[in-house]
Parts: sequence; C-alpha cells; structure tokens
Amino acid sequence: MPTGYGYVLPDQNGWSRYLHFQTAWLAVLTGFLYVIFSLFSGHLRKDLLPGRTDLSWRAFSATITNHLRFKRPAEEEAWSYNLLQRLTYLLVIFVLFPLVIWTGLAMSPAVASAFPSAVSTLGGQQSARTIHFFVSVFLFLFLLVHIMMICLAGVWNRMSAMITGRISLNKERA
Repeated sequence: MPTGYGYVLPDQNGWSRYLHFQTAWLAVLTGFLYVIFSLFSGHLRKDLLPGRTDLSWRAFSATITNHLRFKRPAEEEAWSYNLLQRLTYLLVIFVLFPLVIWTGLAMSPAVASAFPSAVSTLGGQQSARTIHFFVSVFLFLFLLVHIMMICLAGVWNRMSAMITGRISLNKERA
C-alpha cells in the first residue's frame, strides 16, 4: 500500500500493535502477581521498604557516594538492596508501572468513551501518549542500568540465583 513517502511501511496489518497489547496484558498480570506475592511473603516489607535508619541524610549520602561508583559490591553488600535500589524499585513498581498502564489505557478510544475522567485527568489522549512514551523510556533505562549492574556484580551467580532461587557463595563470581 503506497504511503506517499516513496516507500512502503512494514506491518500495515497491525500485527505489532496486537503484539504490543498482548505483551502489555502479560506485563499487567505478572506485575499484579508480583505485588500480591510481595505483600503476602513479606518481601515488600522486608526487602524493599527502607527502614528508619535508611532514611537519614547520612545514610542517603553514603549510599549515593558508595553505590554510584559502578564497582562490584563487597560480598556482604551484594545480596541485599541498598537505599537507592529500594527507592528505585518502589518507584518502578508503584509509580512508573501503574502510570504506563494508566496512560496506555487512556489512549484507547473504548476507555476514553467509558471513563472520560481517566483521560481528562492526564490532559487528554495526546498528553497520555506523551507521558506513556517518557515513562516507557524511563522503564527502558531502568532495565539497561539493571542489566549493567548485574554484569558488574557477577553475571553467572546472579543469573543462577534468579533462576534457581539459590545463592552460591562458594563460587567465584564472574
């Protein structure tokens, strides 16, 4: 089908949009299960919520200076989240992901007609599209930094711990 640009656009049948929607619902389901599991298992309270001592300026500045060096952490630091990681995970789980879902739904004509206040709160469908784009960029950057930190901390031990749920402390970290 001619586009007027001198070339034919790929995927004019909408397959990638369909795949985007299916993947989005899979992400919503996975995120919902993660939050439910985190609440009931204590992971949210135990591993992600900062303690009172973590919220002091001294602890925050120490976290910034120690952990933005992008160096491999010491063994005792390697298996727990620091303050910056905890705050970032909370931001991603409870702000960015809900916002990307909300803005994604707000771009839908069906949602806009059924729940117009969900769209008008964001400033309209075009504003929702812009917010959706920037939140998606932030989530992608989070993913890239996450992968970089895993590489710096030791890929093989981290990957095997994520897959099996077991921590191997006697192996040499790669």
